[in-house]
Amino acid sequence: MNIGEKIKFLRLSNQLTQEELADRCELSKGFISQLERNMTSPSIATLYDILECLGTDLPGFFQEQAEVKVVFTSEDFAVKEDMELKSSVCWLIPNAQKNEMEPILVTIDPGGQTYPDNPHEGEEFGYVLEGNITIVLGQRKLKAKKGESFMISPEMPHYLENKGKKQAKVLWISTPPSF
Repeated sequence: MNIGEKIKFLRLSNQLTQEELADRCELSKGFISQLERNMTSPSIATLYDILECLGTDLPGFFQEQAEVKVVFTSEDFAVKEDMELKSSVCWLIPNAQKNEMEPILVTIDPGGQTYPDNPHEGEEFGYVLEGNITIVLGQRKLKAKKGESFMISPEMPHYLENKGKKQAKVLWISTPPSF
Protein backbone atom coordinates (compact mmCIF):
# COMPACT_ATOMS: atom_id res chain seq x y z
CA MET A 1 0.00 0.00 0.00
CA ASN A 2 1.24 3.47 -0.89
CA ILE A 3 0.43 5.39 2.31
CA GLY A 4 1.45 8.79 0.96
CA GLU A 5 -0.63 8.41 -2.18
CA LYS A 6 -3.66 7.31 -0.18
CA ILE A 7 -3.34 10.25 2.24
CA LYS A 8 -3.09 12.64 -0.71
CA PHE A 9 -6.19 11.08 -2.28
CA LEU A 10 -8.14 11.49 0.98
CA ARG A 11 -6.89 15.07 1.40
CA LEU A 12 -8.00 16.00 -2.11
CA SER A 13 -11.32 14.19 -1.63
CA ASN A 14 -11.89 16.39 1.42
CA GLN A 15 -10.92 19.45 -0.68
CA LEU A 16 -8.08 20.39 1.63
CA THR A 17 -4.74 21.93 0.78
CA GLN A 18 -1.60 20.53 2.36
CA GLU A 19 -1.48 23.62 4.54
CA GLU A 20 -5.08 23.18 5.72
CA LEU A 21 -4.47 19.53 6.61
CA ALA A 22 -1.24 20.45 8.40
CA ASP A 23 -3.04 23.14 10.44
CA ARG A 24 -5.80 20.73 11.46
CA CYS A 25 -3.25 18.13 12.57
CA GLU A 26 -0.83 20.64 14.14
CA LEU A 27 1.90 19.56 11.72
CA SER A 28 3.97 21.44 9.15
CA LYS A 29 3.02 21.73 5.50
CA GLY A 30 6.49 20.38 4.66
CA PHE A 31 5.83 17.22 6.68
CA ILE A 32 2.52 16.63 4.85
CA SER A 33 4.28 17.20 1.51
CA GLN A 34 7.04 14.71 2.37
CA LEU A 35 4.50 12.22 3.68
CA GLU A 36 2.46 12.35 0.46
CA ARG A 37 5.64 11.77 -1.57
CA ASN A 38 6.64 8.84 0.69
CA MET A 39 9.80 10.67 1.77
CA THR A 40 8.93 10.21 5.45
CA SER A 41 6.74 7.97 7.56
CA PRO A 42 4.42 9.08 10.35
CA SER A 43 4.29 7.56 13.79
CA ILE A 44 1.12 5.60 14.55
CA ALA A 45 -0.11 8.48 16.73
CA THR A 46 0.52 11.04 13.96
CA LEU A 47 -1.12 8.81 11.33
CA TYR A 48 -4.11 8.39 13.66
CA ASP A 49 -4.43 12.20 13.98
CA ILE A 50 -4.13 12.73 10.20
CA LEU A 51 -6.73 10.08 9.45
CA GLU A 52 -9.11 11.52 12.03
CA CYS A 53 -8.82 14.92 10.29
CA LEU A 54 -9.54 13.19 6.97
CA GLY A 55 -12.70 11.51 8.30
CA THR A 56 -11.47 7.94 8.58
CA ASP A 57 -9.65 5.66 11.02
CA LEU A 58 -6.83 3.14 10.92
CA PRO A 59 -8.96 0.08 10.05
CA GLY A 60 -10.80 1.99 7.31
CA PHE A 61 -7.55 3.38 5.90
CA PHE A 62 -5.85 0.00 5.66
CA GLN A 63 -8.85 -1.94 4.43
CA GLU A 64 -8.28 -2.93 0.83
CA GLN A 65 -11.16 -2.14 -1.49
CA ALA A 66 -12.44 -5.14 -3.43
CA GLU A 67 -12.14 -4.82 -7.17
CA VAL A 68 -15.56 -4.13 -8.62
CA LYS A 69 -16.23 -5.95 -11.87
CA VAL A 70 -17.11 -3.52 -14.64
CA VAL A 71 -17.04 -5.55 -17.87
CA PHE A 72 -19.17 -8.67 -18.24
CA THR A 73 -18.88 -11.29 -20.96
CA SER A 74 -21.27 -13.93 -22.23
CA GLU A 75 -19.75 -16.33 -19.67
CA ASP A 76 -21.28 -14.13 -16.93
CA PHE A 77 -24.77 -14.11 -18.44
CA ALA A 78 -27.64 -16.27 -17.22
CA VAL A 79 -30.36 -17.30 -19.68
CA LYS A 80 -33.85 -18.60 -18.99
CA GLU A 81 -35.76 -20.02 -21.94
CA ASP A 82 -39.53 -20.45 -21.94
CA MET A 83 -40.40 -22.88 -24.74
CA GLU A 84 -44.14 -22.48 -24.15
CA LEU A 85 -44.02 -18.67 -24.55
CA LYS A 86 -41.33 -18.90 -27.28
CA SER A 87 -39.09 -16.38 -25.54
CA SER A 88 -35.96 -16.12 -23.46
CA VAL A 89 -34.51 -13.70 -20.95
CA CYS A 90 -30.75 -13.13 -20.71
CA TRP A 91 -29.53 -11.39 -17.55
CA LEU A 92 -26.62 -9.24 -18.73
CA ILE A 93 -25.26 -8.43 -15.27
CA PRO A 94 -24.90 -11.20 -12.66
CA ASN A 95 -26.77 -10.53 -9.42
CA ALA A 96 -28.22 -7.30 -10.84
CA GLN A 97 -31.14 -7.55 -8.45
CA LYS A 98 -28.85 -5.99 -5.80
CA ASN A 99 -28.38 -2.91 -8.03
CA GLU A 100 -30.70 0.01 -8.72
CA MET A 101 -31.47 -1.24 -12.23
CA GLU A 102 -31.52 -4.55 -14.04
CA PRO A 103 -30.65 -4.81 -17.74
CA ILE A 104 -31.81 -7.89 -19.63
CA LEU A 105 -31.86 -9.00 -23.24
CA VAL A 106 -35.26 -10.39 -24.24
CA THR A 107 -35.53 -12.60 -27.33
CA ILE A 108 -39.03 -13.38 -28.64
CA ASP A 109 -39.60 -15.82 -31.48
CA PRO A 110 -42.43 -15.20 -34.00
CA GLY A 111 -45.77 -15.79 -32.26
CA GLY A 112 -44.13 -15.61 -28.83
CA GLN A 113 -44.36 -13.31 -25.86
CA THR A 114 -42.71 -12.55 -22.53
CA TYR A 115 -44.16 -13.78 -19.28
CA PRO A 116 -46.88 -11.32 -18.14
CA ASP A 117 -45.57 -9.07 -15.38
CA ASN A 118 -47.87 -7.84 -12.62
CA PRO A 119 -48.02 -4.17 -11.61
CA HIS A 120 -45.03 -3.02 -9.56
CA GLU A 121 -43.14 0.11 -8.59
CA GLY A 122 -40.50 1.70 -10.77
CA GLU A 123 -39.94 2.27 -14.46
CA GLU A 124 -39.05 0.09 -17.40
CA PHE A 125 -37.16 1.07 -20.53
CA GLY A 126 -36.79 -0.96 -23.69
CA TYR A 127 -34.90 -0.59 -26.96
CA VAL A 128 -35.79 -2.81 -29.91
CA LEU A 129 -32.58 -4.24 -31.35
CA GLU A 130 -34.20 -6.56 -33.93
CA GLY A 131 -37.67 -7.17 -35.32
CA ASN A 132 -41.02 -5.71 -34.26
CA ILE A 133 -42.82 -6.03 -30.94
CA THR A 134 -46.14 -5.16 -29.39
CA ILE A 135 -46.07 -3.73 -25.88
CA VAL A 136 -49.20 -4.82 -24.04
CA LEU A 137 -50.14 -2.53 -21.10
CA GLY A 138 -53.40 -3.77 -19.66
CA GLN A 139 -55.85 -3.40 -22.57
CA ARG A 140 -53.58 -1.01 -24.50
CA LYS A 141 -51.32 -2.31 -27.30
CA LEU A 142 -48.44 -0.28 -28.71
CA LYS A 143 -46.10 -1.24 -31.53
CA ALA A 144 -42.35 -0.66 -31.63
CA LYS A 145 -39.87 -1.68 -34.32
CA LYS A 146 -36.10 -1.98 -34.65
CA GLY A 147 -34.40 1.23 -33.56
CA GLU A 148 -37.32 2.44 -31.45
CA SER A 149 -37.52 2.60 -27.68
CA PHE A 150 -40.23 2.64 -25.05
CA MET A 151 -40.53 3.68 -21.43
CA ILE A 152 -43.35 2.58 -19.17
CA SER A 153 -44.51 2.93 -15.59
CA PRO A 154 -45.54 -0.64 -14.83
CA GLU A 155 -48.77 0.26 -13.03
CA MET A 156 -50.78 -2.47 -14.78
CA PRO A 157 -50.11 -5.98 -16.08
CA HIS A 158 -47.72 -5.82 -19.03
CA TYR A 159 -45.73 -7.95 -21.43
CA LEU A 160 -44.16 -7.94 -24.90
CA GLU A 161 -45.29 -10.02 -27.83
CA ASN A 162 -43.94 -10.70 -31.30
CA LYS A 163 -46.64 -10.94 -33.97
CA GLY A 164 -44.09 -10.68 -36.78
CA LYS A 165 -42.39 -13.32 -38.90
CA LYS A 166 -38.86 -12.64 -37.59
CA GLN A 167 -37.29 -13.02 -34.18
CA ALA A 168 -37.34 -9.86 -32.02
CA LYS A 169 -34.67 -8.77 -29.54
CA VAL A 170 -35.18 -6.07 -26.94
CA LEU A 171 -32.74 -4.55 -24.46
CA TRP A 172 -34.95 -4.08 -21.41
CA ILE A 173 -33.95 -2.19 -18.28
CA SER A 174 -36.06 -2.27 -15.14
CA THR A 175 -35.67 -0.11 -12.06
CA PRO A 176 -35.87 -1.36 -9.42
CA PRO A 177 -34.99 -4.88 -10.55
CA SER A 178 -38.06 -7.05 -11.06
CA PHE A 179 -37.06 -9.94 -13.33
